[in-house]
Amino acid sequence: MAQPLAGQVVLVAGATRGAGRGIALELAAAGAKVYCTGRSVRGAIATQGRRETIDETAEMITAAGGAATAVRVDHTVEQEVEALASRIRAEEGRLDVLVNDIWGGDDLVDWGQKFWQVDIATVRKVVDQAVFSHLITSRHLVPMMVEAKRGLVVEVTDGVQPGYRGQMLYDLVKSSVIRLAYAMAWDLATTGVTALAVSPGFLRSEAVLDHLGVTEENWRDGIKKSAEFVYSETPRYLGRAVAALASDPRVGEKSGMALWVGDLANEYKFDDIDGSRPDFTRNVREWLEPQLLSDERLSPHAYRMAAAFYCHMHLTPSRVESARLYQKRLGWERLGGGLQPTV
Repeated sequence: MAQPLAGQVVLVAGATRGAGRGIALELAAAGAKVYCTGRSVRGAIATQGRRETIDETAEMITAAGGAATAVRVDHTVEQEVEALASRIRAEEGRLDVLVNDIWGGDDLVDWGQKFWQVDIATVRKVVDQAVFSHLITSRHLVPMMVEAKRGLVVEVTDGVQPGYRGQMLYDLVKSSVIRLAYAMAWDLATTGVTALAVSPGFLRSEAVLDHLGVTEENWRDGIKKSAEFVYSETPRYLGRAVAALASDPRVGEKSGMALWVGDLANEYKFDDIDGSRPDFTRNVREWLEPQLLSDERLSPHAYRMAAAFYCHMHLTPSRVESARLYQKRLGWERLGGGLQPTV
């Protein structure tokens, strides 16, 4: 197989599971040496209720013939990140790709809470580990790229449009890392280094599989509990998107952008590991919009999906006509000006 990243060195911060693991595996498959970092190591699991470790991720890479090193790092601790940067500089003398995928907030976000009900200590903890950690990591690792006048920084987010993600804390984190990529792109504009953000669709992570009581082998059984799960994608699909970006000599043209994996799959012509090419937002819209155009009452499930899609897209000018359709069928015409479709 072609290895367009042969000889390159990458760091996946948050490679323990989910998106980070999928990205690490695919970057290694493309030929890069991967530093897998995170807090969970064998014998010392940092995330309650989870069993995955960065050691396992590195072992999966080496078992497939790739090169990987697992390094236990708490990316909220600046001294540990500084030590990581020094180690990579000493051992490799270069860094070609930095992926910021540190999250760890699944158990800390309560989707039923309004902002006036949240625990401020929890908010601080999540922002510290899922936003501030990204800034600390970029602050200490990107200088190697700037010196070399090349490199790619990828912020992993959820959703690329500027609307609301349904819960204040979750929205704050996921929109903030997009803004980080955008701001870094400005600072990096004349350096030869690219910064951008990438979002999967419905990620079929280990936690999601566990929640639905299925495995990757029988994941389709989860459709009975969550109909839109039919449009889900593996973490390696996201990994293939990052590998395609890292292999593209013209990736700098995308600096500052937030990109969907589904769009990147169509652009770079790659598929998920089962040969499918999911595009969650397009797939759900194609299912949902005929119902919005009919005169029949929306089902509770269709209403929930329409509400989520409206919140996410109403600030996107190119989606204004769709947003107006959603708004009408939801009965939300009396929303305040900032919550209306943006022209």
